[in-house]
Amino acid sequence: MMTYQQQDQQAQQGRASDVLDAVVVGAGFAGLYMSKRLADLGLAFRCFEAGSGVGGTWYWNRYPGAQCDVESLEYSYSFSNELQQDWHWSQRFAAQAEILAYANHVADRFSLRQHVQFDTRVLAAAFDEAAGLWTLTLSSGESVRARHCIMASGNLSTPRVPDIPGIETFRGEWHHTSRWPAAGIDMAGKRVAIIGTGSTGIQMIPVLAQSAAQLFVFQRSPNFVVPAHNHALDEAGTREYKSRYPEIRHKAQHSQYGVAHLPVPTQSALQVAPEEREQCYEALWQQGGHTPFLVPYTDLLLDEAANHTAAEFVRRKIRQTVKDPKVAELLCPYDHPLGAKRLCAGNDYFETYNRSNVTLVDVRSAPIDAITPEGIRCGGVEWGVDVILFATGFDAMTGALREIDIVGRGGLRLADKWAHGPTTYLGLMVSGFPNLFVVTGPGSPSVKSNMVLSIEQHVDWISTCLSDLAQRGAATIEPDPAAETQWVAHVNEIADRTLYTKTASWYTGANVPGKPRVFMPYVGGIGNYRRICDEVRADNYRGFHLKSLATEPAPLAA
Repeated sequence: MMTYQQQDQQAQQGRASDVLDAVVVGAGFAGLYMSKRLADLGLAFRCFEAGSGVGGTWYWNRYPGAQCDVESLEYSYSFSNELQQDWHWSQRFAAQAEILAYANHVADRFSLRQHVQFDTRVLAAAFDEAAGLWTLTLSSGESVRARHCIMASGNLSTPRVPDIPGIETFRGEWHHTSRWPAAGIDMAGKRVAIIGTGSTGIQMIPVLAQSAAQLFVFQRSPNFVVPAHNHALDEAGTREYKSRYPEIRHKAQHSQYGVAHLPVPTQSALQVAPEEREQCYEALWQQGGHTPFLVPYTDLLLDEAANHTAAEFVRRKIRQTVKDPKVAELLCPYDHPLGAKRLCAGNDYFETYNRSNVTLVDVRSAPIDAITPEGIRCGGVEWGVDVILFATGFDAMTGALREIDIVGRGGLRLADKWAHGPTTYLGLMVSGFPNLFVVTGPGSPSVKSNMVLSIEQHVDWISTCLSDLAQRGAATIEPDPAAETQWVAHVNEIADRTLYTKTASWYTGANVPGKPRVFMPYVGGIGNYRRICDEVRADNYRGFHLKSLATEPAPLAA
């Protein structure tokens, strides 16, 4: 296939030869697979990664207890049958170190590291309309020009440290969980405070409690947690599973969440007898894992009464597990439907509060006033600690893009366009920003799916699009504003039918002060989304404008 550089040489003699076909921002699972596909296409490209190694979220999140909540045999690439047959996962839910080892194995197996420039942040990206090129400014002081800019910067990659007065005065050490020191932290015999009880905190707290002299858990909002019931994978079972990979991957690609093993529900939770419903929930509790708990019935995320049956089941489990009734009640969520915030899977999470060295501090009734030189003050009470850990999450889905000064057509800044919330077409592109692709961006299933599967689907679509553009002699592709508006409306319409929009969560940006409150993921299902993307491409890239090398922009489809 002729590269864009070769086409430009034919169309614009004398143009600088240092122009790349594409740049990729990020070397996590998305950036690695994007690099693999670009290399297969024979395109000239470079990948820029802020970290010193590959792996993305699994490179940065090294905190104790870090673990995936999608089963490892599904949270893995499917593009190479040899890879998925050769790699051996040790556990049902892989821990961070094993996932990072997998990412490094993939990088080495397919010689991808040669394309990555590490320890390099992209500071700015500006589109030159006359040349049809993106210019990227790098933290190294370099600038590069490329025809296409592909943002594989991740959905949960920009940590958020709350603005608490006095943090600069603290005499101990503090860390955000997603920037964990490579050498680790010795917490033996120390008084440790952890702020935040989302997914990260829920994974960390049982591990921290085993080494800290005292662990103080500062909780504002309790979360629904189901057991993970993690276990080692046996060789015979894994071999049988892998023999069915073609069927399993196909099923996952056309499922709701990108996970193959979930049954398709057929009944409302309100249609079955309470005893039968209780047996169903108990079976799921014993099975473990968070995703099965979202889909036993058709309406758990659609109907508040149906959801209440599952929420009450979990609250009963909390009361049965936690010995102190007051602590148990503080751990029971009442402010959101089960699953409307991220449903978490934990290992002995509620059991940990029965330990004598663990104290739950309710910062909803007594908010944190300040961090002092000796600890944390809440409601006038000071808790003396040696270490503070912030498990306070991320500027999700848009944070990594907001950190880069992205300027599109006519000087339009992405930050300004998204001032009232992110808008995209298919979660893949943004009108006004030609040739700028976003892998698993807002408006796509992204964080409400098996991320590796969604990454593969996006990267495959982008790769095919680049190939199609080259074959047509097209220089740019850009969404039509009307198509973008219609897609955003469709995403909102589907979300509004669910319980997701009934609560404040990081899905809506509610964890970041000043961030617009918009529900960002597409929750119409992986299978439906994949079908729509395929139809758009098959229908001559419906909703996009393509511009040829020698002509002004012209719509190829309405």
